[in-house]
Amino acid sequence: MTKLTQLQRKHTKLVVGLMSGTSLDGIDAALVRISGSGASARIKLLAFDTYKFPKGFRELVLKNSLPGSGTVDTIARLNIIYAHFFADAVKRIVRKARVALSSIDLIGSHGQTIHHLPNPHRMFGKTVRATLQISDPSTIAQLTGITTIGDFRAADMAVGGQGAPLAPYFDFALCRSKSKNRILLNLGGIANFTILPKNCSPRQVTAFDTGPANMVIDALTRKFYEKKFDPNGTLALRGRVIPSLLNWMMSHPFFKRKPPKSTGREEFGAAFINRLLTRAKGAHKADILATATEFTAYAVYSQYKKFIAQRMKVDELLVSGGGAYNRAIMKSLRKHFAPAAVNTIEHIGISSDAKEAMIFALLANETVVENPSNIPSVTGALKQVVLGKICLA
Repeated sequence: MTKLTQLQRKHTKLVVGLMSGTSLDGIDAALVRISGSGASARIKLLAFDTYKFPKGFRELVLKNSLPGSGTVDTIARLNIIYAHFFADAVKRIVRKARVALSSIDLIGSHGQTIHHLPNPHRMFGKTVRATLQISDPSTIAQLTGITTIGDFRAADMAVGGQGAPLAPYFDFALCRSKSKNRILLNLGGIANFTILPKNCSPRQVTAFDTGPANMVIDALTRKFYEKKFDPNGTLALRGRVIPSLLNWMMSHPFFKRKPPKSTGREEFGAAFINRLLTRAKGAHKADILATATEFTAYAVYSQYKKFIAQRMKVDELLVSGGGAYNRAIMKSLRKHFAPAAVNTIEHIGISSDAKEAMIFALLANETVVENPSNIPSVTGALKQVVLGKICLA
């Protein structure tokens, strides 16, 4: 019996999910126990932690994520060193949980997105959509001795999808409600939400990126205060929103684009920050940060009003990701979405910190049993496909 056949026949698996997001805060590692698959899957978090990168690594990755500043030799090496860091994270989270490395059935690795180009582009008579996630899954598999599944976005893009967001499969399987219209909002570097009408089927699920979440806030906090992020939104709460600046930020063409859609550093990274600072010249730094923080929350609400509200009135907003700890963002979301309840995803028993890593553990489980896990109504793909590349140890 082959290793894959054995995995397919196992009802319960131990899986490590790995995630490194656009904020480049470190590697999130979640060890979970998954029973079953598909809409009936059940998942239990056994251990979670975030492992920081070496000093200077974040800056090197950012430099090599932008056209004109990266080099192919550095990107090739980053692809491998990332895999070493991811393999180390697997070993550390397994030790933390006090289980044997040999008992782990699967690793699901998102890798690190360094460039994402979801819109169609004509080249040499072909229409292409492109994305690049580094952290070679074959290397992770060999360094850990565990079958590893990675590169989840490419298959969806090959059939006309945006390759993002991928969270809606997890959201539908584990977070849908029979009685409430829910929005699952994730606030990482980029904000994205999943729309789950009560008692919905997969075809009724909608999801897309709503704009930046912590990406702009963190960049401004580093520049103004030499801090990696705004702890609990404390700095933003000291300032006042500048209406004209907020209006300029909301004039970005991304917000008029119809779903399905996704975005990233290509649209809201360094170039956007530089234009923002030029526009805000002379304003108090606390007011600029307060405006950027309001921008995150208001963009979520505006995208809901523009594309969702006419067909579904939300009863409950469940927030995950680092932005869930930002009191300024949460305060603004509660103001805009009232009378809907706005809570963190812990409200339904899922860890806000661990959710993104858990998503890729679940997706790996679906891949190994050959279940399609993209949702075409979300990504714009022409059909459902099995995601990811299976790398045997």
